[in-house]
This record gives sequence, C-alpha cells and structure tokens, in this order.
Amino acid sequence: MRKIDRRIVIVFTLLVTVALAYGLMRYLISLKEPPPVRQPVAMKRFVKVEPVTYADLLSPVQAPGRLSSVAEVDMVAEASGRILQGDVILKKGARFNQGDVLFVVYQDEAALALKARKSSFLNLLANILPDIRIDYPEHEAAVRSFFESVRVDKPLPAFPEHNDGKLKVFLASRGVLSDYFNIIKDELQLSRYVVKAPFKGTFNQVYLEVGAYTNAGGRVARAIRTDEMELEVPVERFDAEWIQTGDRVTVHSDSRDLDWTGTVVRKSQFVDPNTQSQTVFVRLNNHTGNELLAGEYLRAQFPGRTINSAMEIPRNAVFNSDEVFVVRNGRLERERLQIVKVNERTLIFRGLNEGDLLVVQPLINVQEGVEVDWEGNPDRQVARGGGGARGAQPAAGQGGQDKKGKKEQNKSK
Repeated sequence: MRKIDRRIVIVFTLLVTVALAYGLMRYLISLKEPPPVRQPVAMKRFVKVEPVTYADLLSPVQAPGRLSSVAEVDMVAEASGRILQGDVILKKGARFNQGDVLFVVYQDEAALALKARKSSFLNLLANILPDIRIDYPEHEAAVRSFFESVRVDKPLPAFPEHNDGKLKVFLASRGVLSDYFNIIKDELQLSRYVVKAPFKGTFNQVYLEVGAYTNAGGRVARAIRTDEMELEVPVERFDAEWIQTGDRVTVHSDSRDLDWTGTVVRKSQFVDPNTQSQTVFVRLNNHTGNELLAGEYLRAQFPGRTINSAMEIPRNAVFNSDEVFVVRNGRLERERLQIVKVNERTLIFRGLNEGDLLVVQPLINVQEGVEVDWEGNPDRQVARGGGGARGAQPAAGQGGQDKKGKKEQNKSK
C-alpha cells in the first residue's frame, strides 16, 4: 500500500507542477503588449490603355514566298544522232542568251541528202524550161529567175506565184510542186538538228552530255529563264481578297537587305487543301544589278485597300479570338470586337464605342471586375514619398499613424 500511495503522490505532484508552469507562461504572455499590425495597402493593377478612335486605315498585306522562273522547259532532241557542242558548254549551271546554240545533233548525212535532193530538183527544172519557153512564154522569165536563184547550200527561195491553170497542171504533172515542198520539209527537218535557246537562262539539269547518242524526242537538258522571275506567295484566303491583279508590290530580302518592285500578274482560283491559302504570283524583272536567283525566299508587301472607320491594335491584346478588356469606372469589363482584318502582329476592328478606354496589352490571371489604374487616370492618387507601388492608394487610417505608433512598431521589431 505504501508503494502505491507513493506513486500516486509523485504523479499528482508532476501534474500540479506542469499546470502551474503552463499557467505562469500564459500569465507572462498576457502581460506583453501585442505588436502593432500594419494596415494592408490596397493595390491596383496598372494597365496600358488607348481611347477608341476610328479613322480610315491603309492596311498592307505581308507574306513570304518562294522565287521561281517564269519558264522552265525541257530541251529535247527532235532528231536522232550524236550530240555535238554548241555555243555554250552543256553543263549544269551554264548560262546562255536568247538565240545561242545550246547543242547540235550530228547532221552531216541529213545535210548531204538534202543537197542531193536539191540537185535532182534543179535537173527537173532544167528539163522543163524549154517546154515553158515554148508553151508558156509569159512565165518563162519568172521560172528561169527561180532556177538561177536556187543554191544547194542555201534554203530554197519562194516559188513564183501564178494564176495560170494550164501551167499549174503542167508543173503538177511533172512533179515540180511535190519535189519543191518535200525539199522545204527536209530543210525544216534539218533545222531541228540545231537547238537554240528560246530565252536568256541557265541549265538547272543536264541529262545527256556532248558525245552521247540521243533518239528523237530524248531529253538532253532542262533550262530555266533568268531574266523574268515570279514570286509565288501563299496568302490566307481572307487576305487574298484585298489583293488585285496589277497591284504594285514591294519585295524584300531579309538575308541581303535589298528591295525590288514587282507586279501581281495572277491569283490562283483554288485554295491549297493543306494550308488553306490562295497563291498570288508576283512578276519581277531581273535586269537590275541585284540579281535574283530561283529558289530564294523573299517577303512581299502588298498595298492592300483602305478600310473606313476602323482602329488597329496589337493582336496579343485580344483573347478568345474576339474579346478585349475595356476600363469603365476604374474596373475591367469584357467586350466583343467586330474584326475586319487580321495582320501578322496587329488586327483591325470595329464594334466598340468611340472614347472607350481599350486595354492594348495582354493581361494574365485577370478577371472581369478587377480594379485597375492607367496612365492619365484623373482619379489616380500616388502616396507621397513615392515608396508605394505604381498606382497604389493608401488604405483608410494608414495616413493617421502617429509617431508614437511608429516607435512602438520599431521597438517590437
């Protein structure tokens, strides 16, 4: 029994000691004065605004495009034979002017066969000249003049014209007219052995080189025109409506910092299914000192059209595709725009009342009804000393803090 009573006394004593210590701690805490609490400052978010004012705007359209040649053709051999050197080297990248001989197909055999046919034709004319002198003396001078002008190494001259039916029957019966037109056909065929440049350009592909054999219709090289270029510019369907054929266009190279002037020559009458864009073609003259090369990427600036009674703002000021914030009574309100045109970094709109204060900057984590401040706010108040946040207003009672309270606050710190 004594051991049990002793344990009870020890436990009771510990409990009483803890209770007295806790009570003393609470009493000492109650004697200390609470530190003064600084009143919170009412903060306002500062936003950039512009008053809504409508005016007539000239809105250009800008878009990048790829430069290409106006003509890109395959040079085809129209006769079979071995390829010979022309006026220019038959290599990729070689340049040529209009009319230059690009290559020649071996033609000696065809040329000799043509001379032999002309000689036979001269023999035929020599045999019929006595008959013409007797039966058709009025035509004898013209036929003789034609006979004397024929050269085996030159193209045939024009056959004398006549309206005499009997002479026509006589010439046809002797095969003169058929031989004449067959020689004309052979001369035309022989001219096809020589391939000349149809324009000023360069080879961008060469399939057969000098010394190779080609069949009739074989592709020898591929050439592009270099004195006239076209810029192929994909433009959004909405922006393409503002571009017209004949518009003057400024073309800029970002890499070379150069400008050229071009003209819109046509617009595609279809939309690319992948990009949903309409292609505009701009013709550029490549006779200037700053040479344009096919394959370059350039930026075209189209003049666009005048938009009446509209305003232009940055695109990042718009959210949810057509909503903006306006400031009314010092608070933010949402409004919807009537978008007229969307540019690369700006957009043109209508639909707001003139004089509304439009927020022209992106706002993050801001809701409608938030109180804001802005430059030029007539009700704006700034605390003296400039220590507060921009646009902050002092809370009620903050300005009445006396010196004694400030000292007590410093002591508490």
